[in-house]
Amino acid sequence: MPSKIKNQKSKISPDPYWRVMREQYYNVLHLYQQFAAKHPVMLFDIQEQRVYAYPYAPFAADLSEKSQRSLARDYAAAGKAGEMVVFIRDNVARKLNSYSVPIQFPKSEIRNPKS
Repeated sequence: MPSKIKNQKSKISPDPYWRVMREQYYNVLHLYQQFAAKHPVMLFDIQEQRVYAYPYAPFAADLSEKSQRSLARDYAAAGKAGEMVVFIRDNVARKLNSYSVPIQFPKSEIRNPKS
């Protein structure tokens, strides 16, 4: 009996927040570079259309325990890979997505890590 999974088309929709990340990359990078020595966690707020740079500990303290563990892993891996952790916040949809993106590569080389 053939697997139904093979016959179904993928229902995974593109990540709309990845598009926002790509559009805001240079704005986020510009602010990151101002605080690079402190290795901030970056946040772009969609409704405010503003970029923020936060120290790791205070930012992590505002997250759930599960999200703190995830951020700790992502932040450590990003540091080793020469990347920054960027959160995209959508208050209307109540979403907070995180991405690890290069600090020095041009936007054309940023790829969706979930693809």
